[in-house]
Amino acid sequence: MPRSRLELIRPVFLAFLISILNIACAQTKADKIDELFNLYSKYGQFNGSVLITDKTEIIYKKGFGFANMEWRIPNQTDTKFRLASVSKQFTAMLIVQLASENKIKLDAPISSYLPEYSKKTGDIINIHHLLTHSSGIPDYTSFPDFRERMGDSYTPEEIVKLFADSTLEFTPGEKFQYSNSGYILLGYIIEKITGKPYEQVLQEKIFSPLKMSNSGYYQNSEVIKSKAYGYDKSGNTYQNASYIDMSFPFSAGGIYSTVEDLYLWDQALYTEKLLPQKYMDLLFNKYIPSGDDEYYAYGWEIGKLPVGSTKEELETISHQGEINGFNTQILRIPSEKSLIVLLNNTGGAQLNEMSMAINGILHNKPYKFPTRSLTNALLEAIEKDGISSALLQYKEMKNSTDYHFNENEMNLAGYQLLQSHKLKEAEFIFKLVVEASPNSYNAFDSYGESLMVLGDNANAIENYKKSLKLNPGNDNAIKKLKELGINTDGLIKKVPLEDLALLEGEYLVNSPTSEKDKNWKIIFKVIKGELTGNDRGYKYRVMPVSDNEFVNPADGASLLFDTKDKKAITLLLFGKVKFTKLM
Repeated sequence: MPRSRLELIRPVFLAFLISILNIACAQTKADKIDELFNLYSKYGQFNGSVLITDKTEIIYKKGFGFANMEWRIPNQTDTKFRLASVSKQFTAMLIVQLASENKIKLDAPISSYLPEYSKKTGDIINIHHLLTHSSGIPDYTSFPDFRERMGDSYTPEEIVKLFADSTLEFTPGEKFQYSNSGYILLGYIIEKITGKPYEQVLQEKIFSPLKMSNSGYYQNSEVIKSKAYGYDKSGNTYQNASYIDMSFPFSAGGIYSTVEDLYLWDQALYTEKLLPQKYMDLLFNKYIPSGDDEYYAYGWEIGKLPVGSTKEELETISHQGEINGFNTQILRIPSEKSLIVLLNNTGGAQLNEMSMAINGILHNKPYKFPTRSLTNALLEAIEKDGISSALLQYKEMKNSTDYHFNENEMNLAGYQLLQSHKLKEAEFIFKLVVEASPNSYNAFDSYGESLMVLGDNANAIENYKKSLKLNPGNDNAIKKLKELGINTDGLIKKVPLEDLALLEGEYLVNSPTSEKDKNWKIIFKVIKGELTGNDRGYKYRVMPVSDNEFVNPADGASLLFDTKDKKAITLLLFGKVKFTKLM
């Protein structure tokens, strides 16, 4: 029996209806994303370019703020930004491409390709160690003279010489420790193997095949059309970022690109355009723990991103970058082939916070809107109405959900006022910070400095002492107290080695609050007379406040040990999470 006209039309109509609904849904998501970023831009918290895909389809791309503030040239989707450490994934791709061509072995020692490198370390560090930040080579960007050197031009060989003779910080392969030095070496090895400059290999093997025509290796002397300039934000003002010669970050952070080119890159990673699949898979293995439920692959971080403000999470493959005046993020959700690219040219933007909100929008889940900076509003109030009036406004704003308090922002604002010789205003800001953050050693340190500048040495001494009590490892407080004529020997707690040895061992969490914390363990060891902790790959030293109370100077975490029963020693972390030592 022939089908009726209605039966013939129905499938076409349904397909049309589904198409309309999908478009409407995409538009709704795009509108929400636009509203979100307009607020971030309005509040001075994002200045850059955005591109977002929902299951490979671009649903949003736009520029915000200015690529050049002096000439008020707006950011566009083809504006070129310095990628900083997002560059590492491209360096890793080149290495794996060479491996697929049998020109390099990932398990071979680096001395195989750099015979001039120190044999002592070159024979025990392999290419895989460099790719996964597990080589033990110290990060040259943490060297004391880094800022003095960053304005100079270097050859790759000259950069390598800066750290080639350094003592390894741990046995290669033992753990993860982020090191730009490793990726400098990878770029140098690429040049040695190919006989070509790193930037030429990038162009030939990645950018040209993918038609990434707005990407390249940043040369300071080159005229780069439509490039973004880098700025630093301090309170409500901007200034040009400190100069860095891009030969210095080289293959660890020297690439520029656009959000549109990074979309082409993302799409290619789902294909075999650049590598056969078995080699492509090598890029995204969870090789080494790099944090809480996070792993480092080859030039990529594998972790989880909350879906908006819910407790749901999705696995992501991502990387962030930060360099003078820029911070960047590319975040891929492989299970859905969605992509978030955020490129910012004012530094310090909360890109991960933005990605969480975007993830909520993509999945129709609740998400958080940005709030105004209490610091910026307070600076405006001081400028306009003076300290007394600003204090009244501060009390109102602090209790409002429309504003957020950020200790680091406030601290920077205080120093901005201090450098502008607005001493009373700076002291006012620092005083508010210590009141809001009574457990922050840095807050008391900064307040002490402002009091010292004002000539109030007695109160400066008290604040430096409080800072030192919260963090016995605060060398600046010790230095300042000595300058003020205070003997600091009695202020620094010493714990006998035999008492520290008693605390050594493995500690297991008592009552995990989530599945991922079920087997949460911290291992403590005494190294060179100091107690050190290893929290799932995160290693840190702890400083004594009293016989059984310690603090992690890196993040201010408090650790209280109970040793009354030597066979059942416990640890209280952050004053709330309890651990028991395994015997």
